[in-house]
Amino acid sequence: MKALISPNENPIYFTSGWILNPSPSPSSPYKYLPERSAYPNSCRVAEVVPDDQIFGVAEPLFWFDCADNVVADQFYFDTVNQTINPIVNAPLPS
Repeated sequence: MKALISPNENPIYFTSGWILNPSPSPSSPYKYLPERSAYPNSCRVAEVVPDDQIFGVAEPLFWFDCADNVVADQFYFDTVNQTINPIVNAPLPS
């Protein structure tokens, strides 16, 4: 499998926690609001395809080998370690 990496789309954010909504309203009725944090040195995994389906891309986009379980926009590319990692969000409080 190959992942299409988009270095210009950075950093990648994840839900690091939840805070109680101080003023719920009809436009924002949610009890909790997400706290967002950025993965350092991260950029977007834009697409994942089998090796035989890659196509030419313009720089700065590039293809990178990845595991079969990688899903676009659910994983990010670490530009320092040259690894693809899952985006892990904090669970919503019950």
